Amino acid sequence: MIAILVSAILAALLTMWVTPGVKRWAEAHGAVDLPEERRVNKEPKTRAGGIAIFIGFFVAAGVTIGVRQWKLPTQAIWTPQVTGVLLAVGFAAMVGLIDDIKDLKPRWQALGMVVAGLILVAFGVRIEGITNPFVLSGSNAHSLANWHALSGIASVSLTILWVFIVTKTVDAIDGVDGLASGVCAIAAATLALMAAQLRTQEGPTLALLAAAIVGACLGFLRHNYFPSKIIMGTIGAWTLGVSLAAVSITGAFKVAAAVSVLVPVMVLGVPIFDFTRVLARRVMDRAPLTKADRSHLHHRLMDRGWNQKQVVWFIYGVTAVLCCVALILFQNGRPLR
Repeated sequence: MIAILVSAILAALLTMWVTPGVKRWAEAHGAVDLPEERRVNKEPKTRAGGIAIFIGFFVAAGVTIGVRQWKLPTQAIWTPQVTGVLLAVGFAAMVGLIDDIKDLKPRWQALGMVVAGLILVAFGVRIEGITNPFVLSGSNAHSLANWHALSGIASVSLTILWVFIVTKTVDAIDGVDGLASGVCAIAAATLALMAAQLRTQEGPTLALLAAAIVGACLGFLRHNYFPSKIIMGTIGAWTLGVSLAAVSITGAFKVAAAVSVLVPVMVLGVPIFDFTRVLARRVMDRAPLTKADRSHLHHRLMDRGWNQKQVVWFIYGVTAVLCCVALILFQNGRPLR
């Protein structure tokens, strides 16, 4: 537990400390969001603050996991999966930073997320199987008999799809000061609690990764909460999205419980449900799926007269409730190994 707190605190302090320098660098390189109809900010806002999130997460995770491996040299703590997560997050951050500066076309953004997913798969971070969510009771509800392994193609495809969905949903809710940072902090804290309860070798390592996400989000909130001085931009959304997707794949999906499919979806419920609703609406309206508009939940609430703080805390509250439900469901699970 101490190591988990150290990971979170180190990430928070480092992110908080480097953000002002990141802001100056981003402004010098033209990473600025200009006001437009669909944006909430009424004046130019510095983006690419996610550089600080990436630094805080990467350093805190690397240091705490490295120290744990040094203290327990006979155990496989720094595994290929850990390397894969850090490499995938690093790649996603690089592409996200390019987008913040150059505004990549949607197809290149999509390709970047697919490659990040493939990196995870290459290092053994993938969704290996699912359970039947309709078997909620009986002897099979908490046994390997209810576990259905996926074929290689299905496993790779589902992993890439999950990374894509989580990353895009985090990107989509980064429209109000402090919203994405706070929601991701709540989700990551929930995943950290889950990982700490896993009776598997990777459980403590996953908890350290999730705690680093929490700390990076909270450290960035010091500068990103309303009225924000800087926004995370694509690099921040992609850093958080890929890291959350990876931790949930390695942790919450690997539970032999009938509800294991629902757990990670519940943890990220608000952005996933909102993103799904927006996509469905665009399909029905025959509008381009990549079209930017004001149809997300936070936009709709603000259009009804809510201010930014009310919107943020309402969504924080809904996220916290869903995460509590996910934790309760998680208690019914059993680790696969």
